[in-house]
Amino acid sequence: MTQDVVGTAPADLVRTDRVAGRLYTDPELFELEMTRIFERSWIWVAHDSELPKPGSFKSTHVGRQPVIVTRDRKGTVRTLLNRCRHRGASVCEKPSGQVNGFTCPYHAWSYGLDGSLRGVPYPDGYEGVLEKRDLSLRRLRTESYGGMIFATLDEGAEPLEDFLGDARLWIDRFMKQGGGYPIKVLGRHRFTFRGNWKIQLENTTDGYHFPIVHRSWMASVDAETADMMSFMTDPECTTHDLGHGHSVMQMVPEHSDLDADDGSEPLQARFDELVAELSRSIDPPGVRKVVRAMHGTGFNLNLFPNVSMSAAFFRVLRPISVGETQIEHIAIGPDGPPELDAVNRARLRIHEHFQGPFGFGTPDDAEGWDRVQRGAGAAPEMPIMVNRGLAREKPSPEGWPTGHVTDETGMRAAYGRWKAMMGDD
Repeated sequence: MTQDVVGTAPADLVRTDRVAGRLYTDPELFELEMTRIFERSWIWVAHDSELPKPGSFKSTHVGRQPVIVTRDRKGTVRTLLNRCRHRGASVCEKPSGQVNGFTCPYHAWSYGLDGSLRGVPYPDGYEGVLEKRDLSLRRLRTESYGGMIFATLDEGAEPLEDFLGDARLWIDRFMKQGGGYPIKVLGRHRFTFRGNWKIQLENTTDGYHFPIVHRSWMASVDAETADMMSFMTDPECTTHDLGHGHSVMQMVPEHSDLDADDGSEPLQARFDELVAELSRSIDPPGVRKVVRAMHGTGFNLNLFPNVSMSAAFFRVLRPISVGETQIEHIAIGPDGPPELDAVNRARLRIHEHFQGPFGFGTPDDAEGWDRVQRGAGAAPEMPIMVNRGLAREKPSPEGWPTGHVTDETGMRAAYGRWKAMMGDD
């Protein structure tokens, strides 16, 4: 158990029950990950609600490459490389907004919302040497499912729906937390931690750490919420390997499909005032749907390699270097009539309590991730173990490899995909 994983090729560094410790610390491996994984995978870039009308845009990254996600005049969502075709300057530095197009601040080359080159100052110097139609901003393949927008630098990548595979069922379920309404982004915050991106990727479907790392949060909530999250010994709480590196961890199975409600579960007493406020304008079944979904869904869905749909928020990771990762937490809520403003205010307070920068969950998680990175630098011959629950893993009726919620099934799923992509020359 103290021997490192045998082999030097990237694909040799992953076994079923362990991975080489240098997966967290080797700069050369990190560079390969950026080209073989982040430039070949479908990368989540936006939610549909962030681009509400033509001219809406959002700046983000695909791997380490800066991009702009826009909705053009025809309503088509585009992902454009944020690099002027003239001398390489970025054409947009704002995180989001509403524009008619993009103009490079260096020499004022201007581009449409679809990336086409519209204008060049003093064009007489370009007679016979420039064709505007040949110099659009580079467009990335962009596809969406369930309001989740993905882009890829690989023109030969499989269709998005094939890439998502059986995860589509869980995306559909996640979107039901709008209580009959679509969901929308409510707000976000970003932070960086001093660790490798895969440390965070592992965390989302790691139920084993929850009562240990988050015991201060457990002590801060009401008894009903704490009881709902007491999943450590419940055999019905499981983690599924969904294929393609994706996995789902069910902490509260009875909330996995929010439409499956026989009416017997009482609404939490902490929401009594909210129920009374909503009942003045919404019928009882509608109130029950939105209030029952206040904590989101009962599962965390991990979509390899960069986004998770975690209970009631999106968590997005962006690798910066082998030892630094940016995390974005995005709060979501129902997109409906003004009466739901009270619901979204309450959802934001719940989000802040755990995921927020001054909440209980995020600082504790980030401390754990930092420690893993520091410790991984010691005894480089020692592997990282991902063998919990391996002997009791069984196929579900759907054929998904399935373990207990505390097992490392999700990590094995992600590293299986990592191994396949890193070994693809």
